Amino acid sequence: MYIPNHFKEDRPEVLGAFMREHPFATLVSLGGEGLIATHLPMLWDPEPAPFGTLTGHIARPNPHAKVGADVETLAIFHGAQAYISPNWYPSKREHGKVVPTWNYIAVHAYGPLKLIDDAEWLRRLVTRLTELHESFSAVPWQISDAPPAFIDQMLKGIIGVEIPLTRVEGKWKLSQNRPATDQAGTVAGLEARADPDSRAMAAAMHALQDN
Repeated sequence: MYIPNHFKEDRPEVLGAFMREHPFATLVSLGGEGLIATHLPMLWDPEPAPFGTLTGHIARPNPHAKVGADVETLAIFHGAQAYISPNWYPSKREHGKVVPTWNYIAVHAYGPLKLIDDAEWLRRLVTRLTELHESFSAVPWQISDAPPAFIDQMLKGIIGVEIPLTRVEGKWKLSQNRPATDQAGTVAGLEARADPDSRAMAAAMHALQDN
């Protein structure tokens, strides 16, 4: 990923927290017939240091399940993103030398893909995923709510993926290359829009300025 220095984020704890907070990833590998992409929720664990491990599962017929062992794989995680209008910049009124851009946050995590075909490992994984993503509910759905034979059958239809991470890079493109007045104008412009992504980008810019 192209990352100019002012957009670079390389603190492992920040990158790991981002992957936990935005767990839906795009998994990209080079298979025998070319590039393969799969979209799936993944769990990030901090061990082994410094980058940790990603785990998830895919359907057994998925072409990713046929990728050879230890193939280099990229997991892409996305955060807030929004179009940035040059009309928001005070510098536009000063000299007009401004153009549109796009602000966004993204993390790229790399490592060898490992496929795990083990029912108990998969059961632990889907239990963790369920507990995490049902935590919003006053009465969370649990694996034990379904008939055991049904769960056993469903587990036979998936295969686990694990990526011990060898490299993680983050890009926080939040107008850091603009003057402070243009950054303030950008936040105000984003906050004036009603869509969730614009509001989330404004919040991310506020958080960066506060730090």
